[in-house]
Amino acid sequence: MACVLETPLRMSVLSEVTASSRHYVDRLFDPDPQKVLQGVIDMKNAVIGNNKQKANLIVLGAVPRHGSSWNTSRTPSSTLKGLSYHPMLLYLLQQETSSTELRTECAVVLGSLAMGTENNVKSLLDCHIIPALLQGLLSPELKFIEACLRCLRTIFTSPVTPEELLYTDATVIPHLMALLSRSRYTQEYICQIFSHCCKLRHWHSCGFKSSPQPLLCANGPDHQTILFNHGAVQNIAHLLSSTSYKVRMQALKCFSVLAFENPQVSMTLVNVLVDGELLPQIFVKMLQRDKPIEMQLTSAKCLTYMCRAGAIQTDDNCIVLKTLPSLVRMCSKERLLEERVEGAETLAYLIETDVELQRIASITDHLIAMLSDYFKYPSSVSAITDIKRLDHDLKHAHELRQAAFKLYASLGANDEDIRKKIIETENMMDRIVNGLSESSIKVRLSAVRCLHSLSRSVQQLRTSFQDHAVWKPLMKVLQNAPDEVLVVASSTLCNLLLEFSPSKEPILESGAIELLCSLTQSENLALRVNGIWALMHIDQIMSSHGKQIMQAVTLILEGEHNIEVKEQTLCILANIADGTTAKELIMTNDDILQKIKYYMSHSNAKLQLAAMFCISNLIWNEEEGKRDSYFYVLSWTESIVKTKSFQGREWQMLGSSTMILRSRCKCSK
Repeated sequence: MACVLETPLRMSVLSEVTASSRHYVDRLFDPDPQKVLQGVIDMKNAVIGNNKQKANLIVLGAVPRHGSSWNTSRTPSSTLKGLSYHPMLLYLLQQETSSTELRTECAVVLGSLAMGTENNVKSLLDCHIIPALLQGLLSPELKFIEACLRCLRTIFTSPVTPEELLYTDATVIPHLMALLSRSRYTQEYICQIFSHCCKLRHWHSCGFKSSPQPLLCANGPDHQTILFNHGAVQNIAHLLSSTSYKVRMQALKCFSVLAFENPQVSMTLVNVLVDGELLPQIFVKMLQRDKPIEMQLTSAKCLTYMCRAGAIQTDDNCIVLKTLPSLVRMCSKERLLEERVEGAETLAYLIETDVELQRIASITDHLIAMLSDYFKYPSSVSAITDIKRLDHDLKHAHELRQAAFKLYASLGANDEDIRKKIIETENMMDRIVNGLSESSIKVRLSAVRCLHSLSRSVQQLRTSFQDHAVWKPLMKVLQNAPDEVLVVASSTLCNLLLEFSPSKEPILESGAIELLCSLTQSENLALRVNGIWALMHIDQIMSSHGKQIMQAVTLILEGEHNIEVKEQTLCILANIADGTTAKELIMTNDDILQKIKYYMSHSNAKLQLAAMFCISNLIWNEEEGKRDSYFYVLSWTESIVKTKSFQGREWQMLGSSTMILRSRCKCSK
C-alpha cells in the first residue's frame, strides 16, 4: 500500500484564475505550520459547494511528471512554490511530520474537489491520489482514516475511476474489512466503496439482464469472489442491525451486488443469521411500506437476485407475496422517475424465466396498463412543479421507455393471453416501431427484445405484425447495429421467417438471405446460430447455400461452447436433415457424420438426444410413410457401425438408453 508521490511539473497559470484562488494556493507554502493549516481550512471553506472555485483551483494544477520520485528532504522551497495545489495537498497528506489535523484537512479538501466535475477526478487520479489515500488508511488516527475513506468513496463512485484500482494491491481488501469495526463512518464509506467496485467478469450475450450492473472486470478472480473470500458476508451482515440508516442502506446495497448472478453468495446469504433472524426475513421487513423507498427497492433487489440464483424458490411467499407486489408498486406514476425505472427493470429480471410469476405480475395492480404511462411521461399535465426535477425527467424520459419495453418483454415471454393484452395496449405496436429507431441504443435494444417476445405468438405474427409491417424497421436495425442488438434482432427475424408468417416473403425480397449468410460467418456465436436457424426455414436454401450452412454448423460443433448452444445446433442440423438436398450434403460430409457419432456417445443426455434426433430425420423416408422412427434409428446406426467404424461404446449407449432417450427417438417426426 506504499506510495511515493511523483514529481509534478511547474504549473502554468491561466489569466482567468482569480487572485483569491492564487492566495489559497500560496498559503500552502508558508513555513509556519499553523498558517499552512489555516490556509487548508480556508481553502476547504472556499471550495465546499462552489464548483467555480474548484475549477479556478484546478487550472492552477499541473500534471505530474512520470518516472521520478519526489525526495521532499531535498526539495527547496522555491521548487515547492512551483508545485500545483493538489500535489502539494497530497505531499502534506503523506508527510509524517504533518500534524494529524493538517493531514485530515488535506483529505477533506481533496474529497471536496473530487465532488466537482469528472475532470477534477481525472486530475486527481493523474496525481496518483488513490495509493496516497490507501497509504493513509494505515494511520492509527481514526479521524484521518475516516477522511481518507470519505475521499476514496467520492473518487470510486465517479464513473471515470477504474474499479480495478481497488484490487491492484492484495492487502487492501483485508485491511478495509478490518476497518469496518472502527466506526459507523468507516462502515458506511467502505460498504459504499464495495458496492460501487463490485463488477461481474461474465455477461450473457443472448439473454438480457435487467439489473443495472455495469460491465466486466478483467482477468483473474471476479470482484464478487474476492470480496466473498475475504469475509464480506460475515463482516457486513451485522451492519443491517446498525442504528445508522446510512450504514444499513450501504450494507444492503453491498448484498445486492454480491448476490447478483452468484449462486455461491446467494446460498450463503439465505442461511445467515443476524440477531436471531435469517437474512431473507430481514430483507422482507425492509420491504414494508413504512420504510424509505430506497430501502424497499434495494431489499427487493436482494431477494430478486437470490431467487434468480436459485437460493429462494420462485413460489416462496417472500417472492410471490412480498417482493413481486413491492416491485409492481414501484411502477406507479406516484413514484419518481428513477424509482419507476429501477422497479420495472428489477421486476423484469425477477419474472424473466418463470411463467407463473409472469402471470401473477400481469394481473397485479393493472401492471400492463400502468406501464403504458411510461411512454407519456412527463406529460403536459404533469404535476411536477420543481423545475430542476422536470428538467431532469425530460432528459431521462427515455429510461422509462427502455424499462417499460424490458418489462413487457418479460411479461410476454411465454403466455399467449398476456401477449394479447400487451399488444392491445394503447398504441403498443406503434410505440415498438418508434422504439426501434430511437437514438438511444438501450431503448432500441429493449424495443427489439419486446418485439422478440411478442413474435413468439403465431396469431400476432399473422395479424398485428403484418398490419404494422414491423419487418421493415427490423431490417433497418439489422443493417447497422452492435452485436448485442443484432443477436436479439436476428432472433426476432427467425420467427418472422417461419412458414406461417406473412412477413416471410417481403423479408426475403428485401435481401435477407445475403444478410443471414453473413451472420453464419460472424465471430459472435449467437449470431452464427441465429443465421443458420433463419436460413433453414427458407425454401430451397440448401441448394444454393448448403455448403456455407454446413461449414457454420461444423465450426459451432467443433468449438468450445456450452451444452445449450451445441444442443441447439444439433437440433438445427436435425431440422435441416429433413430435406433431400440436406440429407445428401450431410451423408456425404464425413466431418458432420463424425460429429453426430461423437455426440451420440457424449456423456450429456441432452446432446445424446439431439444427436439421435439428427439420425431420426436423416433416415426418415417420406415415401414409406410414417413408421416407427426408433426402428430406423437402430437399423441405420447398425449399418453405420459397420461402415463408419463405430466402436462398442456407441452401440452399448443405444442398447442401454434411458426411457427419455427411447421416447424422443420414437417421437421423432
